[in-house]
Amino acid sequence: MTTSHPEELNRLRDTVDALRKTVDQRLAEDPVREAAFEKLYGELKSYKDGFLREAERPLLLDLLLLFDSMVWFHQSLVKEEMSSDVVADSFQFLLDELLEVLYRREVVPMEPATEFDPSVHRAVQVQAAPTPEDDNKVASVVKRGFVREDKTMRPEEVVVYKWKGGGKS
Repeated sequence: MTTSHPEELNRLRDTVDALRKTVDQRLAEDPVREAAFEKLYGELKSYKDGFLREAERPLLLDLLLLFDSMVWFHQSLVKEEMSSDVVADSFQFLLDELLEVLYRREVVPMEPATEFDPSVHRAVQVQAAPTPEDDNKVASVVKRGFVREDKTMRPEEVVVYKWKGGGKS
C-alpha cells in the first residue's frame, strides 16, 4: 500500500495541475472577462475625457470673452476713424483682458530684474556694456517672461550687457 500511495499522490497532483491550467486558459480566453475589461477601459476613457473637458471649460469661456473683445476692437477700427490715442487705449484694454485671463490661471508676468539670471532669462542678444558695472545686467526685455506657482513657464527673453574691457585711457 505504501508504494501505491505516492503514485496516487503524483497522479492527483498531475490532475490538479492539469485542471489549474485548463481553468487559467479558460479565464484568459473568457469573452465575458474581455468584455468587462473593454467596458472598464471605455468608462475610464469617458471619465478622463469628461474631466479634461470640464477642466478646460473655464479657460475656454475666458478665451471666448477675449475673442468678443477682439471682434469689437476690429469692428471699431473698420467702422470709425479713431485717433492713435484711442487705438492705443483700446489695444491696451485687450492686453489687460488677456493678462486677467492669465491671472485667473495663476500665470503672472515675471518681476523686472536688473541682473541677468539664466534660470529665468534667455539671452537673445548681447550688447556692449557702457561701464564695467553694467556687465551681466539686463539692457532690455524683448519678450516678457511668465511664472506659475513660482515656476518659470516662459523665460524672459532679454538683451544682456557684456563688458568687453579695454577702451581708451
